[in-house]
Amino acid sequence: MDFKTLPAPKDGLCALAADALLLVLPAGKLADGLDATLAGVLGAAVDAGDLELVAGRSLYLHHVEGLKAARLAVAVCDAAASPKSWRKALAAGYGLIKGGGAKHAAVALAGAALTPAHAEALVAVAADATYVYRHTKPSAPAAPRLARLSLVCEKTEAKALDAALARGRGIAEGVALARELANRPANHCTPAHLADEARALARRHAKLKVEVLERRDAEKLGMGAFLAVAQASHQPPKFIVLRWQGGPRAQAPVVLVGKGITFDTGGISLKPAPEMDEMKFDMGGAASVLGTMRAVAELGLAINVVGLIPSCENMPGGGAVKPGDVVTSLSGRTIEILNTDAEGRLILCDALSYAERLKPAAVVDIATLTGACVIALGKHRSGLFSSSDTLAEELLAAGERGGDPAWRMPLDEEYDEALKSNFADVGNVGGRPAGAITAAKFLQRFASSYDWAHLDIAGTAWKSGKEKGATGRPVSLLVHFLAERAG
Repeated sequence: MDFKTLPAPKDGLCALAADALLLVLPAGKLADGLDATLAGVLGAAVDAGDLELVAGRSLYLHHVEGLKAARLAVAVCDAAASPKSWRKALAAGYGLIKGGGAKHAAVALAGAALTPAHAEALVAVAADATYVYRHTKPSAPAAPRLARLSLVCEKTEAKALDAALARGRGIAEGVALARELANRPANHCTPAHLADEARALARRHAKLKVEVLERRDAEKLGMGAFLAVAQASHQPPKFIVLRWQGGPRAQAPVVLVGKGITFDTGGISLKPAPEMDEMKFDMGGAASVLGTMRAVAELGLAINVVGLIPSCENMPGGGAVKPGDVVTSLSGRTIEILNTDAEGRLILCDALSYAERLKPAAVVDIATLTGACVIALGKHRSGLFSSSDTLAEELLAAGERGGDPAWRMPLDEEYDEALKSNFADVGNVGGRPAGAITAAKFLQRFASSYDWAHLDIAGTAWKSGKEKGATGRPVSLLVHFLAERAG
């Protein structure tokens, strides 16, 4: 889809040459400065009870006399036209026109100033509304005809808004890749497939380099925790290293670590059967790292970034790791595996130890790690844990800017008590209480030599039920974080 700014016509919105006009109104009262035609039509709709100027309301009108656009969709946001409310209004209005015959829609905000955040949100909403999964479903409906969206603005605003639209397009490309990979079934999206996707990204972007470590490489390095998870699967494990050289050679990189369990049965600690199909989404962290690296490359960010993706399946079988087994991690610490379904932290801990050799400026791991985080925060915010207040604040702010919010959780040292083991340096699980926190505390001990943050995206990486599918989160958060660091 093509996104551009469009100068506001001197004669008003009625003169816009487009197939459809999507008009967003702040709540409260009709905005000053509307064309007489629009003000009259909308005023009549309000008087008749067909439109309420309350956030969340919308209305569709066809062939309004005096309006050049054949279709008029009206949606109401909050009185402040906040980016969050603007997103919701856009989604409602876009839904009214996307399935029709319009190919070009003009989007306007009445009675409030547009910001770059509004422009970026427009791209995100359109990309979300038009994404269709079809890799294993050729019968999926065709994408909407709408091919062009124009954001109506003053000429003085156009440069900044066009830049924001471009940033939105780059992020949308990354989100789409993350969604597509996570949506693919586990017999299609294997560890080898993730490695192939990384190689394909590197072929498209000269500053992006890839290295894939095989099982024998992991054995030589001593990645005992990672290999323990992989040992029952017929799919060979892959440890993927992607390097983006956008900054000076001497600049310390930001390292992103994505959990890449392409299917999680729970291993010997087998999961219950209901909804186990959704465990294909357990590589959502890996998908988000690949999506973020794509967006970073599309936007050409002036920063060095390394993506680490430990990827394997967690399967039961005669060769599977057993509860009570003790393995030695890359760090040299021994781990008692009390529950084989707490496997994500095992592959991540070796990746966090590997990250240390890269002398990073900061490390952020992203993982669909715990059901406990879903209980704590639901599906709206990702859980954020960090050893650095500065890094945590950066990530929280990036999430708010990108419409991809997180919430900081505690890391008090008292939570470490739950991970004590009589037979190893650490157990891989504590009890049921504070499960998301004890999982983060486990990871923290492998990330003590650098600024580190952990994003638990178990509640935000996918949706269940009728809307089942990957969300592409937290690609937007990560790209905003990296863009801010890049300046």
